[in-house]
Amino acid sequence: MQKFAELKELTTDEIRAKIDTLHKELFEARFKQATHQLEDTASFRRKRHEIAQLKTALNQKLSQGEPANA
Repeated sequence: MQKFAELKELTTDEIRAKIDTLHKELFEARFKQATHQLEDTASFRRKRHEIAQLKTALNQKLSQGEPANA
């Protein structure tokens, strides 16, 4: 997990890519939990927290007028 200051330095495309990756990991973790293969149940909270931080950083960049594809 990165610090928020480091996340704000990423480009909008990098942030979107990380969000997509985390959503996929969260989806896979749900399946592992359903089949009792998930050992670290706290990973749900960490992934959701990081997604929220990335979305906040993305919204800040977009509200400052940074191009959506920079």
